[in-house]
Parts: sequence; C-alpha cells; structure tokens
Amino acid sequence: MDLYVNESGPDAAESIVFLHGGGGGGWMWQPQVKELPDFHCLVPDLPEHGRSMGVKPFSIANSAEQVAELIRKHAHGGKAHVVGLSQGAQITLALLGTTPEVVERAIISSALVRPIPGANWMSPGMIAWSVKWSVEPFKNSDWWIRLNMKYSAGVPDAYYPQFKADFQDISEEQFTHIIIENQRFRLPDGLGQVQVPTLVVAGKKEYGAMRQSVKDIEAALPKAKGFLVAHKKHFSLAQEHNWNMNAPELFNRMVRAWITDQSLPAELEAI
Repeated sequence: MDLYVNESGPDAAESIVFLHGGGGGGWMWQPQVKELPDFHCLVPDLPEHGRSMGVKPFSIANSAEQVAELIRKHAHGGKAHVVGLSQGAQITLALLGTTPEVVERAIISSALVRPIPGANWMSPGMIAWSVKWSVEPFKNSDWWIRLNMKYSAGVPDAYYPQFKADFQDISEEQFTHIIIENQRFRLPDGLGQVQVPTLVVAGKKEYGAMRQSVKDIEAALPKAKGFLVAHKKHFSLAQEHNWNMNAPELFNRMVRAWITDQSLPAELEAI
C-alpha cells in the first residue's frame, strides 16, 4: 500500500515534503501548508498513522523507503525539500543515509540520536503495559485526552479533534513500534558522503540528549548547520518540541529562508 498524502500548491513550484512526529499525522503541518502556498506541499501520514494505518509495520527504515518512493512519484522533478519533526526528523536522517539523491535540502527538527537516561525500561512488554493502563481505559475521556494533549504532546487546543481521533485510534502494537523505533534510532552509516544542505535544530530548553543530538548530526553531515531555537515565549518542553504548531510564524520563516538560501531568523542561535 502507498502512503496517504495530502498534496497542494502550484504545478510548477518546488516541492516540500513534511514528515510528522510519532503518534500524530499530517494534520500537524496545517500551519505550514497554509502559510507556504507558493510551494508544492506533500504531507503524508506515515505508516501506521492516520489514513496510512494499513501500511504496516511502522519502522523508521520502512518509512524512509516509503517517503523516497513518494518523492519519486509525486515531487516535481522527482526531488524535494524535506522537513522532518521529531520522529519525522529521524526518518529524514534515514532518508539522507539511503537515498540522498531525492532530497534537495533538508530540515531536521529535534531528531534524537542518543539514548535518554532512564529509557532502558522501555521494553516492548513495558510499553504495551503502559498503553493498556494509561490509554485504553481513557479513550473516551475528554479531560484525560486534553491533559495528554497539553502536557505530553504540547499540541494547541485548536487541534483537539485531530489529536483525539489519533489518541482513540492508537493500539498497543502501533505505540510500541513508535517508541521502540524512536529510542533505538542512531546516526545512519554513510552520512559523511551526503552533500545535501541540512539545517539541524532543537529547542534551546529541550533536554540535553536532544541538544547534543544537534551537535552529533551537524558533525556527521558535511553540509549541515546546527542551531538552537531561542523562543521569546515561555514554552513547556512539549510545546518547544512541537514548535511548528506553537510558534508557526517563526517555523515558517525558517523553512522559507533555508529553502531559498536566505538569512535565517535571529532566533536561531549557532550551537
């Protein structure tokens, strides 16, 4: 099965592929698609997510293969700029490691490539157990869903219907695949030969392993530039991580500047 993809924009414009984070969907990129109407935007739901739920199993490697095929089939000229957030950023890295020829320029936002202290408890059995006791009993509880949306995901209230639908659809199997893939992901081999200009960012207040991951990725890719984003607003850790929805104007300026090879916003501080 092919990935579901939402396609918009002018026929002759450069293509941008937006890759969402784990547990979400293409809806997370609405602020970008709306404000970048002069680009040809391709927004897939990744395997085992949203309207690509039937594309199984979810893995970062499989997702990268699917995205490469999507670019070949749908991107103008068979090549696209790729913007990835969180697990979508990990998939972008995997794509650069396997098929960099389909990527014009890349933006990697908060891609974890290091172990998180204390994450060794995340065995498949423990993850499935956590879903059974913290998700399954509350799938019809609006207050619990809103609590998770605000404090665990940092998703603005405007996206409650989409977040609720994803929360209610998630299964033990899907959640286990997402977490295991996220925690086990490390820098792919062969990045030292990749000549794709790549912008690597994370929030200035994100946890240490994420900030250090920016340095690791910048060192691995010859044409990468690493920055930390200094937000003027006070964001929670989750809001800072999903900043494309919480600071869309800044995120959109960054995307446009990088793709058009212009000066980056002042809020991006060299790491």
